[in-house]
Amino acid sequence: MAKIKITQVRSAINRPKRQKLTLQALGLKKLHNPVEHEATPQILGMVRKVNHLIKVEEQ
Repeated sequence: MAKIKITQVRSAINRPKRQKLTLQALGLKKLHNPVEHEATPQILGMVRKVNHLIKVEEQ
């Protein structure tokens, strides 16, 4: 599978709890701190739910 790099670019303040938990499940802790994941359907589904808060780069 392909790898993707996910970076949080917008704050989770004043967001629904579900979106905050999704960011946490993706391993995002601070702004502009990238994490790498395999591009599985589960990860891509989580990315789709919070795509307005993150930046995704394919590798």
